[in-house]
Amino acid sequence: MLTSRSSPRREFLRTSMGLLAGPMTAGMVGTTNRGVALGQAARAEEQPRTRFQIACMTLPYSAFPLQRALEGIRGAGYQSVAWGTTHFESGGERVPILADDAPPERARELAQRCRDLGLEPRMMFSGVYPEAKKGLEVLTQRLKQASAAKIPQVLTFGHTQGSNRAVWIERFRTLGPIARDLNVVLVVKQHGGETGTGEACAEITREVNHSHVKINYDAGNVMDYLNVDPLPDIRKCADEIRSLCIKDHRNFPKDEDCGPGFGEIDHYKLLHTVAFTDRELPLCCENIFAPLLPRPKTPEGVDELAKRAREFLEIVVAGIQQEGAKPAE
Repeated sequence: MLTSRSSPRREFLRTSMGLLAGPMTAGMVGTTNRGVALGQAARAEEQPRTRFQIACMTLPYSAFPLQRALEGIRGAGYQSVAWGTTHFESGGERVPILADDAPPERARELAQRCRDLGLEPRMMFSGVYPEAKKGLEVLTQRLKQASAAKIPQVLTFGHTQGSNRAVWIERFRTLGPIARDLNVVLVVKQHGGETGTGEACAEITREVNHSHVKINYDAGNVMDYLNVDPLPDIRKCADEIRSLCIKDHRNFPKDEDCGPGFGEIDHYKLLHTVAFTDRELPLCCENIFAPLLPRPKTPEGVDELAKRAREFLEIVVAGIQQEGAKPAE
């Protein structure tokens, strides 16, 4: 309980604070506020922003020839591309972009074809599960192809029915040094089953503990296959992420993958998690399509959706990395 002796002490403190505050003029207050603002801006500028590389996969154009896919992607304003799997070429034949046993020189030629159009290849599908019978052999060849093409990442993922964790770890430990020597990063993404979350994939890559075996994050797959919210999940593996496959997902009015911004995933929150890494981070659009509507039957229709996906991601990235933005907690 306060006594009468407390009052003089409180009065002394009030008087002292008044004397300190009294001489501060409006100009001094303004100077102080400007100083604080400048300090905050300087700290913001010091934050190591991620250098996002927005790419479109050739996958959305799989119903059309590869050349038309590349031309459409460039025409939609992209400067980066990721190689998908197959394309229907003239005559209606489905042809792999690059066979898994193709010589590295073939990959180099294809990469030059992309660069001649103004597209820098950022990632390529491996087309094989890590636990497949020839998984080690094919992944090794893919790393060699990527190295020859100067493509920085090769993508793999597990079977939807489950993956063999022990085999993954054993093979990734073998592939890590190979990838390092070839200057390529092997990235693994979520695809249902036991490795269907970023957290589960990160447990594996952390155990492998190699700089060239990391994670590609696919928020759409996490939500689609397991109905898991990707936002808490991505925070559990953010330090291991070296690229993202961009697709969105809706559970209403029906369960369906779709292009970014058409679904229920908040890409502002998703990308903010990895927006301040001081790394190059490819964002590779795997699905650009609108939910509920039929997919375009013409390449021009795909072009329009590819452009919309690029513009959406550019706006999101600009917003989360604007001056004064803070890194994710």
